[in-house]
Amino acid sequence: MAPSDPDSPDPHSEGILTVRPIGNPVGMPAAGIRPLGAGRDRDGLLRIPRVIAADRPAPLLVMLHGAGGAGANVMPIVADSAEARGIIVLAPDSRGVTWDVIREDYGADVAFLDRALGEVFRTCPIDPARVAIAGFSDGASYALSLGLINGALFRDIIAFSPGFALPTRAEDAPSIFISHGREDPVLPIERCGRRIAVRLRSLGYNVDYREFVGGHVVPTAMVEAAFRRFLA
Repeated sequence: MAPSDPDSPDPHSEGILTVRPIGNPVGMPAAGIRPLGAGRDRDGLLRIPRVIAADRPAPLLVMLHGAGGAGANVMPIVADSAEARGIIVLAPDSRGVTWDVIREDYGADVAFLDRALGEVFRTCPIDPARVAIAGFSDGASYALSLGLINGALFRDIIAFSPGFALPTRAEDAPSIFISHGREDPVLPIERCGRRIAVRLRSLGYNVDYREFVGGHVVPTAMVEAAFRRFLA
């Protein structure tokens, strides 16, 4: 994990997110799912649960889609569990067919996510100690990468069937949950989930790694396990 300069003129090119939750947001959007309103051709979704604790800020989950997908494809994976726990979900669309560093370098997607997070932090009371980044497939690889780079923002990383991690630096020590199907034909478990978990543990990260019988999917049981760990 090569070090990078956090004071770079363009932190987005290093995968660095600059926004943080603010103390006094302007309010709370109505419950339900709505477009982010942060992009023209590709945008994303924001989901506000019906019930949120009135006496404390809400947890936030950033959920990233796989290659060729969009936020609308992965929102159903986490919607029920997030609703039951009062978690706000941000599901952005990548700028291209998949996330920037997978296609070339960090940049456009990091900048877009920074902008989308800034809007969420401006309008929603978010608990800075309960912000997680998650994803499936390419989205899981990107979640691992950005989560390791931005460990002070994302206290938890949830990776459903990741292929790799490409951090430019390591910040703090986020808690990591990884699940992977033993029969995954897309991202084989031996060179993906298992290898990643071993490597991260060797670097000192707290990793909850789980295998399941199945392919390139996200079982509900894995979502539930990840959410319990996130909110523990």
